Amino acid sequence: MEQKVTPPWMIALITSLFLIIFNLVIYVANQLTNRSLANIQLLIIGVVVVIGCIYYAKQMNGQVSYGNVFAHGFKITAGIAALLAIYIFVSVKFIYPEIIDLTIEQSRIEMEKGGKLTSDQIDEYLKFTRNNFLSFSIGFSIFFIALIGFIASLIGAGLAKKNPISPFENAS
Repeated sequence: MEQKVTPPWMIALITSLFLIIFNLVIYVANQLTNRSLANIQLLIIGVVVVIGCIYYAKQMNGQVSYGNVFAHGFKITAGIAALLAIYIFVSVKFIYPEIIDLTIEQSRIEMEKGGKLTSDQIDEYLKFTRNNFLSFSIGFSIFFIALIGFIASLIGAGLAKKNPISPFENAS
């Protein structure tokens, strides 16, 4: 009988919807620039991927290899990264475009505190940042989600109980 396995896209979709709602709550609470809350989102992704790997191995009755479980975890990661990249595009363009100004303002304050750059250098850097904000946001998000997902997939595959059947055992 064929095992019923929760597909990685389903886990990615549910997780992404949860993270989008979480992000919208952060927006309503006026905490978009709070880095701790962004780290919580990455932690959630990591935990979901680890649990997804372990659950996948359990659904397969342990008849999986390390590579199978890792691949399942990374498929979850890829789905989350893709869906959240779309959300970031929509949110920055339409939901809260003021995040660009908030980020630029916060960056200016931090750079002026550092005292290592002149006012002209800061202006030039921030102009470049403003022009490329959406690309940077999506790129960094995909990179960090992929990194966290990679590590979580390694951990999840290591923690999952595996009892693979050798193809040579059934040969008669």
